[in-house]
This record gives sequence, C-alpha cells and structure tokens, in this order.
Amino acid sequence: MTWHSKEKRSTPRLNKFDGLIPFDFKSEPAESNSVYLVNLVSLELTYFCSGILFAAVVKRRVWDYALTVTLLHVIITSLVMMEFPMVWQWWLALGCGLFLMICNGQLIAYFACQNDQTYASFSMYQ
Repeated sequence: MTWHSKEKRSTPRLNKFDGLIPFDFKSEPAESNSVYLVNLVSLELTYFCSGILFAAVVKRRVWDYALTVTLLHVIITSLVMMEFPMVWQWWLALGCGLFLMICNGQLIAYFACQNDQTYASFSMYQ
C-alpha cells in the first residue's frame, strides 16, 4: 500500500478565470488538463441542472427545449470562437449532456405531472 502525496490528491483548479470557458472547445482533452476537466464538469452539470429547470418550468416537451438550447449553444460557440467545433470529444460531451438533460427532465416532468389532467390529456393527443 502506497501513500500518495497531497499534490496528487488535490482537485483540479483553474489558475485564472476566462470568460470564454463555456465556449472553449480547443482545450486539449487530457486527464491532466485542468481547463478541459473544468469545462467538461461544468458542461455536464449545467445540462443536468437545466433538465430539472425545464421540467419545473415547462412540465412537458423537455426534449424540445433541450434540443433548442443545444443548437443555440453550438451556434453561439461557433460565433464566439470564430470556428465550427470539429473536436469529437467536445461533441461527445455535448451529446452526453443533451442525453442527460432530456432523460432527467422528461422523467421528472412525467412523475411530477402524472396526476395533472392537462398533462395527461395533452400528451395523449401529441
């Protein structure tokens, strides 16, 4: 059994805050790159929490809002970075976040609105 030094157990931290972090797809995808890890974790947490927010606000069709927000994010990212994202790791992370948002939001909306008659009658005809 080996003991690791405190340096190896520390969590990744950013040395400086950059306003382009939500749009940065050019960071080198590596486990040792703290900027990439912070971007990845913040993207996934944002998408997860957005699914909950959409479920609370719209109570139906969370998938529609999730797709719209993701499309807007890709467009804004392309405009801010002046380049279309071609990094497959970024697209994989975005797809996983989108999947999380849709599944999380739809499940919460379904169970929260199960007794709501307007949701039941509306979803039957859609």
